[in-house]
Amino acid sequence: MGGTIATTGLPRRVLAELVGTAALVAAVVGSGIQAGGLSEDVGVRLLANSLASATALGLLIALLGPVSGGHLNPVVTLCAWWARRRSGAALPVREVVSYVSAQLVGAVAGALLAEAMYGRAPGGWATQVRGAEHLLMGEILATAGMVVLVVGLDRSGRARLAPLAVAAYIAAAIWCTSSGSFANPAATVGRSLTDSFTGIAPASLPGFVAAQLLGAALGIALAAALFGRNRAAA
Repeated sequence: MGGTIATTGLPRRVLAELVGTAALVAAVVGSGIQAGGLSEDVGVRLLANSLASATALGLLIALLGPVSGGHLNPVVTLCAWWARRRSGAALPVREVVSYVSAQLVGAVAGALLAEAMYGRAPGGWATQVRGAEHLLMGEILATAGMVVLVVGLDRSGRARLAPLAVAAYIAAAIWCTSSGSFANPAATVGRSLTDSFTGIAPASLPGFVAAQLLGAALGIALAAALFGRNRAAA
């Protein structure tokens, strides 16, 4: 959840979330397009995409954490607000709305940028349906695990490890969860705008986003059971 951001103005923080989320989604979608063009092997594609996505995520959290907290994900923003709401360190609700809005806009921009960068007509919808129940279960577990990690690091005073830890978790979760660990509602929306290896059909969005929100709630409950109250609050 990044370091202290109280001294950074809201416009700069919102810009950081927009640019960071755009860069993250561009990396996810762009590496998927590149991998699809270089190999017919699905395993090779997934390996290339997971490495590029996790590396980009870790670098962006490290870079933007001191500015905005480096959330780049509505789930992280909502969980940060919920976990700190009683400590006086939580973002005001209007700022939470600003963060989430910036993340959504950034995700769409990042997907369109990646499509244009590879000479593809931007604005087309994905056709890859991801609506099976086992995929939704995987997405619940992937998101819950990420939330436990992020909240746990924050509550145990080890938030400085977030860039490396979150990147490593996502790299692993892409491989070990049936859904491929989207774990990010904004990125999920952005990925509906690319008919490539990383795409998700618009019809699958409601189920995936609902699974992510359910996973976030599960992760918060589990983090509370494991780590108790926020150290700052205590």
